[in-house]
Amino acid sequence: MAELKTKETQTSVDDFLKKIVDESVRDDCSTISKLMQKITGAEPRMWGPSIVGFGRYHYKYDSGHEGDMCLVGYSPRKPNLALYLTPDPKLLAKLGKHKAAKACIYVRRLKDIDLAVLEELIVHSVSEVKAKYGSM
Repeated sequence: MAELKTKETQTSVDDFLKKIVDESVRDDCSTISKLMQKITGAEPRMWGPSIVGFGRYHYKYDSGHEGDMCLVGYSPRKPNLALYLTPDPKLLAKLGKHKAAKACIYVRRLKDIDLAVLEELIVHSVSEVKAKYGSM
């Protein structure tokens, strides 16, 4: 089985975030970090080269594929911030300007969305993942 690329690393989150050139993106990342840390109670850790994650859980699929992943996380990508969480359609309808995938929400800037709804989405996601997989 191939080695997982997205795994927890010892890379400094602060060093990673300091490399972000756009100050408004850095500010958005700081806001997201504070929200995710408050909700999970976990310190931020790097997952792979570009995901800032909080908490962790172990998953195992029926196919036998298994690994560890962060409960929630984000990545400052071009041109969007990728938020790794389990979407809830009812909450997404109230979020604001975004795009959604199966386990990811993309937003251009936090000013385009309702932060209270984002907080609800993070709480929902943590609850869903813990209910399905537990946490470590």
